[in-house]
Amino acid sequence: LTLDITRMSLGNRPLFEGFQLQVEWGETLALIGPSGVGKTTLLRILAGVETSFVGRALIDGVPATEAAVPGLVFQDARLLPWLDCAGNLRAVCPGATPGQIDTAMVAVGLGGLAGAWPRQLSGGMQRRLGLARALLVNPGLLLLDEPFVSLDRAVVRDLQRLVADLIVQSDATTVLVSHDPGDAAHLATRAVLMAGRPVRILADLHLDGAPATRSGSDCSRLEDLIDTHMNEQAP
Repeated sequence: LTLDITRMSLGNRPLFEGFQLQVEWGETLALIGPSGVGKTTLLRILAGVETSFVGRALIDGVPATEAAVPGLVFQDARLLPWLDCAGNLRAVCPGATPGQIDTAMVAVGLGGLAGAWPRQLSGGMQRRLGLARALLVNPGLLLLDEPFVSLDRAVVRDLQRLVADLIVQSDATTVLVSHDPGDAAHLATRAVLMAGRPVRILADLHLDGAPATRSGSDCSRLEDLIDTHMNEQAP
């Protein structure tokens, strides 16, 4: 993945100027920074839905607007309340067979709930369904936009473990945006720390160890590392 944004503005203020980022295939990259810094905008550019910038965004050498549809997981579940769980999955993958639906549901811990309605699911279960929907299209690129925001800490830890395992199983290149260093510590192989306007990269960190096999102490150490870099580089 290649991002080379010569310029992008919001109103009269530049958001990005001379911003460059490369992501290798198979990498799990976390973009970490405060709310409003431009993380979600970068995700929208990679998804091919944001085009109001000067520069280029390439997915395997192809413009993001022409590349295969990525798997997308949003800050909120964005489920269709008039469709049951299976219907929500088919909305993004109309050709999915009942067996494929069931497999996707089991993979995220929702086995036997294909006929349930979104309103019957807890917040954590709705996020799990969003993950199943994203992975059902068998994406080469998975984009996660603050996927654990507003959830209880215990639910977040369960979902982080689930996502780490699913990333390994799917073999997808993954870009995660978050304000929480803990998300990077539990899921990412690399963390890019962002701040400022126009946005600048404060640090580009390699996170050692496979996320799916990191211990609690490993994650705490990496979270402290990210916090330290954020605090050292803060204006």
